[in-house]
Amino acid sequence: MVEIGKYNSLRVIKDVEHGLYLDGGELGEVLIPRKYVNEETKIDDMIEVFVYYDTEDRPIATTEQPYATLGEFACLQVVDVNQFGAFLDWGLIKDLFVPFREQKAKMQKNGTYVVYIYQDDETQRIVGSAKIENFLDNVPPEYDIDQEVDIMVASISDLGYTCIINNLHKGIIYRNEIFEDLYIGQQTKAYIKKVREDDKIDLYFHKKGLKGSQDLSDIILDRLKLNNGVINVSDKSDSELIYQEFAVSKKQFKKAVGHLYKERLIKIENEKITLL
Repeated sequence: MVEIGKYNSLRVIKDVEHGLYLDGGELGEVLIPRKYVNEETKIDDMIEVFVYYDTEDRPIATTEQPYATLGEFACLQVVDVNQFGAFLDWGLIKDLFVPFREQKAKMQKNGTYVVYIYQDDETQRIVGSAKIENFLDNVPPEYDIDQEVDIMVASISDLGYTCIINNLHKGIIYRNEIFEDLYIGQQTKAYIKKVREDDKIDLYFHKKGLKGSQDLSDIILDRLKLNNGVINVSDKSDSELIYQEFAVSKKQFKKAVGHLYKERLIKIENEKITLL
């Protein structure tokens, strides 16, 4: 069965001047235009293609790769706006349509927005929605403390960064617990700090706990060895200097330094650390 809005492995059944026709099962023959066809491809070959609907609502295949597929979130730029809605660049010739009813605020040309890609039940077209909260937290969160997760930054407030977790849930990284600027649409790793009784999720951007401190301890030792046994930063240094040097909070740095000190590997002074 062919899945619209996703990648499919389809068999070539016909070679014509303007492209190849693929076996689309219940969809019938699916065209892949000649410009996307490898010259060596022949009848009965299986090829990996992305299938979606063209401007005339016909299923069409391509070897182009969209920035996101059906059921995923993406941060996309608006390339046009008309009386029906906005059109976003998602990596294909046909832009992704976001109707006005699926916009939180009217989208502006050249603006970037985090959207969810889904198939409209009535038209069967692949469309986007900026009302991402409708597509999150629909299954209970089952995470362990300190578990590594994939995140996408969805919005920024005075409180912190609201993130999409594993394409399933919403979580927050508090501004006072992070020492670098994130941007909307950024995809990276984070760690589960807490899952609250109401299923709301708090995140850490940098790994916490003893294991994280030990990892950082190794980094500090390597830095000391590269700098003739001395680095001009200590647990008494300003938090911004610590972050500039090691990209971690002062609390994390002090924990790692404390671990090294207990192992009698370093000497701590006011403005520097020395390797013993």
